Amino acid sequence: MGLGYIGLPTAAVVSSKGVRVHGYDVNPHVVATINQGRIHIVEPGLEELVRSSVAEGHLSASAVPCVADVHLIVVPTPFKGVHEPDISFVEAATRTVLPLLREGDTYIIESTSPVGTTEQMASLIFRERPELSGKLFIAYCPERVLPGNVLHELVHNDRVIGGIDEASTLKAKEFYRLFVEGELYGTNARTAEMCKLTENSSRDVQIAFANELSLICDKAGINVWELIALANRHPRVNILQPGAGVGGHCIAVDPWFIVSDYPQESRLINAARDINNYKAFWCAEKIKSSMLEFELKHGRKPLVALMGLAFKPNIDDLRESPAKYIAQKVMQSEQNNFLVVEPNIESHSVFKLTVFEEAYRQADIVAFLVAHKEFQGLQYREDAVVLDFAGVFKRLPERVMPLV
Repeated sequence: MGLGYIGLPTAAVVSSKGVRVHGYDVNPHVVATINQGRIHIVEPGLEELVRSSVAEGHLSASAVPCVADVHLIVVPTPFKGVHEPDISFVEAATRTVLPLLREGDTYIIESTSPVGTTEQMASLIFRERPELSGKLFIAYCPERVLPGNVLHELVHNDRVIGGIDEASTLKAKEFYRLFVEGELYGTNARTAEMCKLTENSSRDVQIAFANELSLICDKAGINVWELIALANRHPRVNILQPGAGVGGHCIAVDPWFIVSDYPQESRLINAARDINNYKAFWCAEKIKSSMLEFELKHGRKPLVALMGLAFKPNIDDLRESPAKYIAQKVMQSEQNNFLVVEPNIESHSVFKLTVFEEAYRQADIVAFLVAHKEFQGLQYREDAVVLDFAGVFKRLPERVMPLV
């Protein structure tokens, strides 16, 4: 149920094991694309896997759900209001599949969810279908994959599986053992739900420390990349890398699920979210102040290259992207004099995209917002203002030390 960045790779991996998989999605374009053996997202190796699974008859897609032995709910869980988790898509998918559930079926939520969501959906199912009470296996198993390496990690990463009862946990583990080579750790549904939120909140807090260091280092005139490299030589220190903020539909979102339910107890998690959001705002202000300085010095407006829109390197995913926010922020007052670069997408509905070599060569001010692999081979331009928020040029001599 849901054929997006996680649902489609999961469907492809499971079907590659010879299991018949029926993919459900409300988007007719997604359905048609998959049934042609093609894909609508960018993920290395996925199109080949989808093509072969569709050709072999193991994978099909439809806008209509079907009877099945295992039902995976892999739909978005966005916000409503101010950072309040919205599980309406999970509920809608559950209601859609509700008439098709049979005794002995397994129902699993993979969508990132607030603690208690699985129990809430179980109550909904048993309230609407009381005859299934005690006869349906219900569990929660969060995905924990890295965009760009999803196919490998779906198979090799350990999984945490929490059922509403022990029988549900064991039944769900049987399903994941069909394609997961990593360890399967059983627990209860609430712990599994919190585990996913904890993993991404931990990453967010660690990134916030690195981003806060970058702000301090900019004011102190210190190369933050060199500082972190040196500090990490300590045997018990492992500081992450700073960037333009934190994006994506996991690390930038999941901490709010905890903060929303436990606001008094999650002060550090809340502060980390504020720091990482502020870093993107700070980067935008840094670009705008550099533009004003250039105009005062040269008597003309600068041509600015904004290098990258994705939320992390080497992917096409712009969800919750700080780079996209920064681009929108600095281009609010005018659309001209900007060259926007994103090598992982062909076009964008808002931004006119420029080839990265052309933008880098022409610009007076270059702001690296994402450290895409295409940027790694560029030679540092001493004739331009280079704002390196992503660490493309980490180890430069002090005379050309990039801003952080």
